[in-house]
Amino acid sequence: MSDSVLSASGVRKAYPSGDRRIEVLRGADLKVVAGESVSIRGESGSGKSTLLNLISGLDSPDAGEIRWDGAPPAAARRARFLGMVFQSFYLIPEIDALQNVLMAGRMLGAPRAEACARARELLERVGLGARASHLPAQLSGGERQRVAVARALMNSPRLLLADEPTGNLDERTGEAVIDLLLGLSRETGTALVLVTHNPAHAARTARALTLHDGLLR
Repeated sequence: MSDSVLSASGVRKAYPSGDRRIEVLRGADLKVVAGESVSIRGESGSGKSTLLNLISGLDSPDAGEIRWDGAPPAAARRARFLGMVFQSFYLIPEIDALQNVLMAGRMLGAPRAEACARARELLERVGLGARASHLPAQLSGGERQRVAVARALMNSPRLLLADEPTGNLDERTGEAVIDLLLGLSRETGTALVLVTHNPAHAARTARALTLHDGLLR
């Protein structure tokens, strides 16, 4: 297995706009190794969401290549390789915290007893063991984001993508979520790519990059 969990080389992406094409990424390069945390900042419209869509295999570059553990992205590998945390928590409101975390395990058909044990362990690790039976509406914003983090880690991914994970949280709660993400990355060896507008959060990662004019610097 390659030491490089994620690599992007010369990635270009453009979108049609009327009779022309707007080039969003103009040859972006990125390499992330196991257990490393990398932050990406950039102005609105700089291409951060485009880059995440490419990294996650949800879209394909016009040129250049993306590699997961040295191999091209594949939909069949995504649930095992990749975990994602978003600004909006995207929890299913009708089911409790434990069931929300379990949803990720069901994508891989894990045995129920094994999956339940894993989900409960993760909720304990994010400080929500006593809240496993609570519905999302009964949880605070910070608690909902912790459930989302546990769900993202359910399948022991090699890479965790966090897209503005503190955007809907107050400053203190946001700091706690960043603490959690960085701590779990170190503990589990999961590579972390954090997209954030917050310079203080970006400064806490091992590497802080800026996406500007279609390039990562």
